[in-house]
Amino acid sequence: MITRQDAFDLVTTWIENKNLVKHMLAVEAAMGSLAKHFGEDEEYWKIIGLIHDADYEKYPDKHPLYLIDYLEKLFENKKGFKEQGLIDAIRAHAYNYNGLTTEPKSKLEWSLYCCDELTGLIIAVTLVRPEKRLELVTVENVLSKWEKKDFAKGVSRSQIALCEEKLGIKLPDFIEIVLKSMQCIANDLEL
Repeated sequence: MITRQDAFDLVTTWIENKNLVKHMLAVEAAMGSLAKHFGEDEEYWKIIGLIHDADYEKYPDKHPLYLIDYLEKLFENKKGFKEQGLIDAIRAHAYNYNGLTTEPKSKLEWSLYCCDELTGLIIAVTLVRPEKRLELVTVENVLSKWEKKDFAKGVSRSQIALCEEKLGIKLPDFIEIVLKSMQCIANDLEL
């Protein structure tokens, strides 16, 4: 299995855009909190969150297929349950993107699929606030922007909202889990 340091090295080697690295750190934190919520392996889920977009900057038209191909070659001689789970989660997080049609199936895959978009919404909410400090953002602040379609237009609310159906977590509770996880790494996110 890939270590957290290996995953971080991969991300920082492949990605130059600091904001994209911060996005992956945010998803890493969110995935750790979601794993804890479900009683799953936090470190494993965090690694998946950290590397899920590693190929996006250099290969946007092949994302995440380039990363999947890289990981399959890396795990070629030691492919087990966790390695396949990591690859499957990365594939499923791109459901309906770049022609991929693999729908998420497990709690891990749906967690990545839903929180990926939510981290972007939370950052957008933080950046429009006068103080621009993540620690001061509340669930209510995020929900107040939820229905505003002209705010953070690129964020798929329908993808986030699947947390209720697919994960059994009410939207405000899902926002709270992800928001708190991001607040714990606010310094790394420079927010």
